Amino acid sequence: MKINYLSNLTKRLFADLRVVDKTLTKMSTTFTYPRAERMDCLLEDFFGTEIRDPYRWLESPNSPDTKKYIEEQNNVTIPFLNGCQYKEAIRSKITKLWNYRKVSNPYRRGSYYFQYRNSGLQNQSVIYKMDKLHSEGDVFLDPNTLSQDGTVALQSSAFSDDGNTFAYGLSKSGSDWIEVRFRDVETGKDYSEVLKKVRYSSLTWMKDNVGFFYGGYLDQKKSDGTEIDSSENQKLYYHKLGTNQDQDVVVVKFDDPHLRMGATVSYCGNYLVISPVKGCKNNLLYIGKLEKGKEITGEISLQPIVETFNADYEYITNNDDIFYFKTNRNAPNYHIIAIDLKNCTEENWKVIVPQHEKDVIDDIETVDNKYFVVSKLHDVKHILHLYEITTGKLVHEFELELGTIMHISCKRDHNQMFYSFCSYLTPNIIYQVDFDGDDIKVKVYHETVVGDFERNNYETRQVFYDSKDGTKIPMFLVARKGKLDNPSGDTPVWLYGYGGFNVSLTPSFGVSKLIFTDNFRGIYALANIRGGGEYGDKWHDGGRFGNKQNCFDDFQYAAKYLIEKNYTNNKNIVIQGGSNGGLLIAACINQAPELFGAAICQVGVLDMLRYHKFTIGHAWKTDYGCASIEEQFSYLIKYSPLHNIFEPNEEKQYPPTLLLTADHDDRVVPLHSLKFIAELQRKAGGSPHQKNPLLIRVETKAGHGSGKPTSKLIEELTDIFCFVSRTLNIPFHT
Repeated sequence: MKINYLSNLTKRLFADLRVVDKTLTKMSTTFTYPRAERMDCLLEDFFGTEIRDPYRWLESPNSPDTKKYIEEQNNVTIPFLNGCQYKEAIRSKITKLWNYRKVSNPYRRGSYYFQYRNSGLQNQSVIYKMDKLHSEGDVFLDPNTLSQDGTVALQSSAFSDDGNTFAYGLSKSGSDWIEVRFRDVETGKDYSEVLKKVRYSSLTWMKDNVGFFYGGYLDQKKSDGTEIDSSENQKLYYHKLGTNQDQDVVVVKFDDPHLRMGATVSYCGNYLVISPVKGCKNNLLYIGKLEKGKEITGEISLQPIVETFNADYEYITNNDDIFYFKTNRNAPNYHIIAIDLKNCTEENWKVIVPQHEKDVIDDIETVDNKYFVVSKLHDVKHILHLYEITTGKLVHEFELELGTIMHISCKRDHNQMFYSFCSYLTPNIIYQVDFDGDDIKVKVYHETVVGDFERNNYETRQVFYDSKDGTKIPMFLVARKGKLDNPSGDTPVWLYGYGGFNVSLTPSFGVSKLIFTDNFRGIYALANIRGGGEYGDKWHDGGRFGNKQNCFDDFQYAAKYLIEKNYTNNKNIVIQGGSNGGLLIAACINQAPELFGAAICQVGVLDMLRYHKFTIGHAWKTDYGCASIEEQFSYLIKYSPLHNIFEPNEEKQYPPTLLLTADHDDRVVPLHSLKFIAELQRKAGGSPHQKNPLLIRVETKAGHGSGKPTSKLIEELTDIFCFVSRTLNIPFHT
């Protein structure tokens, strides 16, 4: 479920501020929604409670009836969005803002540096190969040449240890399935073999630069991104470079059909670290011995280190038999421990870098053969420290503004690293760090220039508000200078949230934020509600299982705070969330529709009684629980969006609501949104008291979000802004 969203770097073009059209026409469209046939005979008994599932036929994504229903829904939604008088102006502004050069951290592999670049509006970023750090370099891999519409994306990659071979996984139409190919770095030509049916897999090389490990579901028949069945019995395979996939051998397998295997070859190359995970929290830990010079022909014998799902364990590095891990075992804010393979029982584990009482360890890399590079979250802002590997001694603290470390690139045996930093008002700064003995030199390698964007015209503020139970919740506010100090009580506010799976939302620069603050004269707000990882396990646990209602309360109280402080009113609050955040949005409009002016629910988990039956849904039971367990059913049924839709009356109706999903979303399959919109339109849309539109937009050749081409991102954002502008009667200023 974790999904990591990269911020969209943006620019602002200053011009004479004027209203495109000062006359706003009151929305008067009447909606005739598509009729979804109800199969009321479908009943399921949950511990004595009978639950109807009349739209189960929409769980078949490739059936003619489902495809027809999707077409009918789009035929209602698209004309409404196209009817926004500002649509072309909005699309033009987004396109103009998006069109600037974007680059990633450079990273050295073998004799070359590599870097992702996007000239501005390219659908996918391109990898460049450089002889020297500051050279222009040559195109090494351009995913844009692999499809005409940009829907083939690079999803994962790994260089061999000598840097001579590049393994890369390609995804089509946003699916989680990838095909792995191999490219010769010197010639730029691909090897003949292609590894298919790879999913939820790390890619890792043997130190001999020939052997390669990956996780696959080679026994699964259908794997095109439109299937809804769970993938079961993942196996870890060994592939020898230059051979066909049918010659690959199984090296690790488990009896549990839902285990997914993380696999990493150790720093020394003598071990294979296996970290099986069943859900989205806590993993097992095994270590296998790799014998140099011996051909791998079958299963690898594993030494068990952790055999119960009691914590997260993430391999960092090792010195011979001493292995270092990041873990939250007995440390809810995470610490770094050392495990000696010769004496690996838990009582002999040694804490190297203790947990901080408040700050949460986020990411760890190694550099210069002697340092841990540790990023931490301090009140939802990153800090960056260096520690000695063997002693855990703190040796350096980097100076950072309020913001986010997007990526750290380095290797343990390199004396150079790069880290990229962003914030709401900083698009991207890449820092180069050189190590020379005890001397640490930091300088700016690259700073993104975004047109004539002037950060001093804006401000970011972090506030803390009380939730329903008195818990202090952090929230970021972004606006043009002066707006936060002189609230008008009717400013449009865009309120975003997630609240799940230990995911932390930190400050990021984005096109949508600037357009909303500039062109819609609004305030962007991000509520760091419970369920995320902003304050470690305690924060995460405060929003999962039976505590999930805390997430919804936290978000609703964010809206109440914004109203109480006179920033806005309930008619001008737009709420948005995706995936687990889509669940958040749908639950909140069911529970407190009067708080919100409009709702954007993207790829949401909306059927909480059956979510675990589809694709990777079973893994989310570690956050949500499962309706097949009576105690967990008792709280799931109370907030499951699909099962708590109300019928409007004179006092309350649903705010204007737009659902978004995609036909190749094989993570949160589209049936969630389709079943929800069918019941929402029937029960609420059929009421004379429901005046606001209840719509869905179904994208084609797209998935959960990762790898979506720039052209589709721009069209999606354009449609979202058109929906908000039209339903809230907010003018678009240029």
